[in-house]
Amino acid sequence: MDTIKANPDIVKKTTYSILFIISFSHLINDLLQAVVPSIYPLIKENFNLSFSQIGIITFTYQIVASILQPFVGMYTDKNSKPYSLIIGMCFTMVGLFMVSIATSFVYLLLSVSLIGIGSSIFHPESSRVAHLASGGKRGLAQSIFQLGGNAGSAIGPLLAAFIVIPHGQSYIAWFCIIALIGVFALYKIAIWYTEHLSERNANKSAHKIETHHLSKNRVIASLIILLVLIFSKYFYMSSITSYYTFFLIDKFHISIQQSQVYLFLFSGAVAAGTLIGGPIGDRFGRKYVIWASILGVAPFTLMLPYVSLFWVGTLSVIIGLILSSAFSAILVYATELMPGKVGLVAGLFFGFAFGMGGLGSAVLGKIADATNIEYVFKICAFLPLIGVITGFLPNIEGRKKD
Repeated sequence: MDTIKANPDIVKKTTYSILFIISFSHLINDLLQAVVPSIYPLIKENFNLSFSQIGIITFTYQIVASILQPFVGMYTDKNSKPYSLIIGMCFTMVGLFMVSIATSFVYLLLSVSLIGIGSSIFHPESSRVAHLASGGKRGLAQSIFQLGGNAGSAIGPLLAAFIVIPHGQSYIAWFCIIALIGVFALYKIAIWYTEHLSERNANKSAHKIETHHLSKNRVIASLIILLVLIFSKYFYMSSITSYYTFFLIDKFHISIQQSQVYLFLFSGAVAAGTLIGGPIGDRFGRKYVIWASILGVAPFTLMLPYVSLFWVGTLSVIIGLILSSAFSAILVYATELMPGKVGLVAGLFFGFAFGMGGLGSAVLGKIADATNIEYVFKICAFLPLIGVITGFLPNIEGRKKD
C-alpha cells in the first residue's frame, strides 16, 4: 500500500512569523534577480546585443544556479548552515552592483554568475526553513514561501521600469539597498534557525523521518515525471520572462515601460496563483493540482499568440494564475517521495527549474534570431500539453487520506 505515515511528534504549530519573514526574504531575493531580465531591452541597446546573446545572459545565470543548488542542498541536509542565507544574499548584492557598472558583454556574464551563486545558496536552505516552520501544513508553507518569490519577480520589473529604464544602467546600484534589508531579515531567520536546530538536537528521539512504501524504481520514475513537468513549465515561463516585452513591443508597437507593466501583470498573477496551489494540494491532493495547473493552461497558451493586445494581457494573467500553482505542489510532492532530503529535493528542483529557464532562454533566443519573436510564442504554446503525463504519478496523497 502506497502511504506516507505521519509522525504526530513532528507536527508542531505552524510558525507563521517565520514563514512570512522567509517569504519576505524570498521576495527580496527574487526581486533583485528579476531586475536583470527586466532591463534586457536597455542592455540590448546599450551593448548592441543579439537575441542569442540575451539568451546567453539568462543561460549563464540560470545554469550556475542550476548546477550548484543540488550540491548545496545535499551538503546542508547533513550540515545545516543558518547563516549561509546571508552569504547568498551578499553574493546577489555584489553581482547586481557589478551589473550596474558593467562595460562589456563578458563583464555582464561574470556579474550574473555571482547572482546565480547567490540564488544557489539561498533557495535550498530557505526551503528547509519553510519546511521546518510549516507545522505539518507543507503545501501552505511552501505556497507562502513561493508567494514571496513570485511577488518579488512581479515587483522587480515594475521598479526597473520606473527607476532604471528612464535613468540608465547605473541606477541598478540603488537596488543594493533592498539587498541590505534582505540581509537584516535573514539575520532574524538565522537566529531562529539556530535555536530550532539546538532544540531538535536536544530531542532527536522525537524527530523521526516519515516513510512510504513506494519501491525505489517507482520513486525514481515519479521524480523523472516531475522533472519533465518542470521542464514544460519553466521552458514556457522563460519565453515570458525573457521575451514577453520584446513580443509586445514588436507586435503591438508599445513602449518599453508599457511592456513592463504587462510583464508586471503576468508576474502578479503568478504570485497570486502560487498562494492557491499549496493549500488546495494539502486538502485535495498535490497530484491533481499539478495536473490541472500544467495541462489546464494549454488552451490559453495556444490562443495567446493570435489575439489582440487586450486579450494578450488578459490571457497572460490567466496563464500566470493557473501555471504558477504547480511548483509548490511539485516540490512538496517530491519531498514526500524522498523524506528527510528537503535540501536535496529543493536544490534539485529549484536548480532544474533555473536550468530549464536558462536553457529555454538560450534556445528561444536562437530561434528568435533565425525566425521572429512571434514564432517563439507559437511553438512554446504547445509545451503545457506535456502535462498529460501527470496521470502516471502515484496517488500518494489520495491514499494518505483513506
